[in-house]
Amino acid sequence: MLSGLATVSTTVARADDSDPSIIRDTEIEEILHHDADPIFKAAGLEPKAVQIHIISDKELNAFSAGGEQLFINTGLILETKTPNQLVGVIAHETGHIAGGHIARSGAAGRAALGPTLISLGLGILAAAAGAPDAAGALIFNAGYFGELSVLGYSREQESRADQAAATYLEKAGLSGRGLVDFFNNFRYQEVFDDEKKFPFFRDHPLTDDRIEALTARVEQQPHYGREDPPDEVERHEIMKAKLDGFLGGAAKVQADYPDTDKSFAARYARAISLYRQTETEAALKSIDALIADQPNNPYLWELKGQVLFEAGRAKEAEAPHRKSVDLKPDAPLLRVNLGQALIAENDPARLDEAINQIRRALTLEGDDPVTWRLLAEAYDAKNEPGMARLAAAEQNFYLGQLIEARTFAVQARRILKKDSPEWRRATDIILASKASPKELKELGVSN
Repeated sequence: MLSGLATVSTTVARADDSDPSIIRDTEIEEILHHDADPIFKAAGLEPKAVQIHIISDKELNAFSAGGEQLFINTGLILETKTPNQLVGVIAHETGHIAGGHIARSGAAGRAALGPTLISLGLGILAAAAGAPDAAGALIFNAGYFGELSVLGYSREQESRADQAAATYLEKAGLSGRGLVDFFNNFRYQEVFDDEKKFPFFRDHPLTDDRIEALTARVEQQPHYGREDPPDEVERHEIMKAKLDGFLGGAAKVQADYPDTDKSFAARYARAISLYRQTETEAALKSIDALIADQPNNPYLWELKGQVLFEAGRAKEAEAPHRKSVDLKPDAPLLRVNLGQALIAENDPARLDEAINQIRRALTLEGDDPVTWRLLAEAYDAKNEPGMARLAAAEQNFYLGQLIEARTFAVQARRILKKDSPEWRRATDIILASKASPKELKELGVSN
């Protein structure tokens, strides 16, 4: 959860349901990519190049934007009854991406897109700074809803995306029935006024003709009758249970996952809900029981570390976070958790390893501004101001805040050893941040 630099972790943000915020969660992202990557490949896209962003928002919506960027609301994930329904929606959005569709392809739509994406980035940062409510406000005030209200596709683009989705699903060996079922579940939305419709159906106008054309196409495809395998169903249920545990509230979790339900997904949801209610010991007991059943599940160890860390028990949190990294060493966010726990121990002897873990995370995901900010904190704690300022410059650079990036890079360059790799990187940031000729001359930097 991106809930604070003192409490950065990798699961769901603690924002209020009314405040949309970005979720980073390795487990959920892995499940989504497992489902989506065959679709991306079928569309001729490189799966690693497609970024899936999860928005903590109960509204039913998904959209694509600016190149290979796919946004999915938690509300939509929770409304899908099967993995095939969710992958159907993803296939539809992939049709927009591969088709190069620009939502409301006029100037208004393009003008809205840039500020929206920047605002989402700022929201991530605010959540990581320990102010999830402020994060939601940043996204909202910057026009998360207002700007996106101008984003929408023409009916022709919608039909093309439907047909592309059918092609991708069949090519990937998947059924198109889930997308048809999803549309049929919300066919009634067609008769509502726009203000009463779910955002997805405002931006993706739904008509009987569209549904009938898609149905006729997918019913003829060889994989139409394919059923979701049990392991895919289980992953889908686990993802929904995790989201419900973090976002659903105690009453909803108890109603949807009663104590009589002994499935892994239900126990997972209840354990997370206990943690969310700050019932730390009960949550830890429930998590330990889950770990006893699945000792090699890195996300259970991650959750245990998160519970301990947020209870102010950083030293105890280190071991479970380290176990999660041992089990899944290629997950950058798990290394960030471990690095953060090491910093929070306030032991100078732990800072070098903290920096090493965070740097290894950056080799896997170097454009994450939250991780750069945590690295700046680690270097500051180690009393290395030049490196701290360089990390802050990187953080702002990846947020697109070029003035702030340049300011920190100038400060770093004055402290770092001349002609060192770090000094040169600070110079590169200055050059890339559109410094004026006068500023470059004053710094003795040539472009």
